[in-house]
Amino acid sequence: MRFGTALLVAAAWAAALAGPAGAQTVNERIRENQRRLDEIRQERSQLERQLDQLRGAAHTITSELQNIERQKTVTGRIVNELDRQIGSLNSEMDTVTFELMMSQDALAESEAVLAGRLVEIYKRGPLWMFQVLLAAESFGDLLSRYKYLYLVSRQDRALSRQVSELRDRVAQRHRELTVVHTELARQRDDRGQELARYQSLERRRQRALQNTQASTRAASERLDRLARDEEQLAELLATLERERNRTFGGPPTITDASIGALEWPVDGRLIYRFGRQPGPDNTMLRRQGIGIAAPAGTPVRTVAGGRIEHTGPYGTYGLMVIVSHGASYRTLYLYLSRLQVQPGEIVQAGDILGYSGGQSTEEGPHVEFQIRGQGAIALDPLNWLKRR
Repeated sequence: MRFGTALLVAAAWAAALAGPAGAQTVNERIRENQRRLDEIRQERSQLERQLDQLRGAAHTITSELQNIERQKTVTGRIVNELDRQIGSLNSEMDTVTFELMMSQDALAESEAVLAGRLVEIYKRGPLWMFQVLLAAESFGDLLSRYKYLYLVSRQDRALSRQVSELRDRVAQRHRELTVVHTELARQRDDRGQELARYQSLERRRQRALQNTQASTRAASERLDRLARDEEQLAELLATLERERNRTFGGPPTITDASIGALEWPVDGRLIYRFGRQPGPDNTMLRRQGIGIAAPAGTPVRTVAGGRIEHTGPYGTYGLMVIVSHGASYRTLYLYLSRLQVQPGEIVQAGDILGYSGGQSTEEGPHVEFQIRGQGAIALDPLNWLKRR
């Protein structure tokens, strides 16, 4: 009776253990969870690349803030997904642990039954089967004894097979439990890292917000200063225009024939053009000249001969030189760091007026070059300079 009960218990647990493994293995669920996490992390990586592009393209901090907010949302999704997976793995671990314990109990019981059978077989010896058959009193009794021995041998083999299979399944469950433990530890580490990243994004967002507010104030103040300096510069040029006795006395060195023929005041990359240009924080600036990038201390040369009308610091423009070329034409050289000329000097084309500066500006070290015509009207310098 005990022998048959052990067989039924072993068979039942073998079927129970085979069910979940056939439906979906732990490894498959882990791979599926990892795939979902990879997709979310890929989305965050795209946002990080977009943030780098925004910074590289000098976009406003508002766009950067929006990107950080999206990164924060995606990171929150990763943390929530990891929490969900950790909860699922905890439940899976409990299930696997329970099944492992029950399997070990069933295995222990089956092994005890099998050990008892082996002991009985050993005690009776290898000739016991022949003794049973020879002790038969009739042919029918012989057949009954043979059938009994046949069934006993089949049950012994089945019990041995069930014990072996159960042992294999216990080992498999143990391996799965180890995998779950390892994955759970890894995901807990991941969750800690994502939480740290989440907090870092939160701090970055707060700093970016503070920087945005400071940048907005600084941009507004800079625009106000540029507007005031531009008005004062226009007044200065108008005054110079009225004082004819201070203009260049010789024949004009800049005429309509000079269009497209003037040398550049400094070699460098064009960083902004004449006219309306985008400024900081989604503002628009009216540029009266062009910006030419040049390392600080680069010599700045006059594009044509003339007379130095004005030198000195001029608000946000730094040091400035104004050269009169006659016929109401003037050239302006702004954002200089050091001057080489004095008012009243006569200069020839190519003479050094000063040295480039502009390190403290948003554009970096550069020189701004302007051309003014009759009535101090600003002209596009690119129309007058040689094409490169």
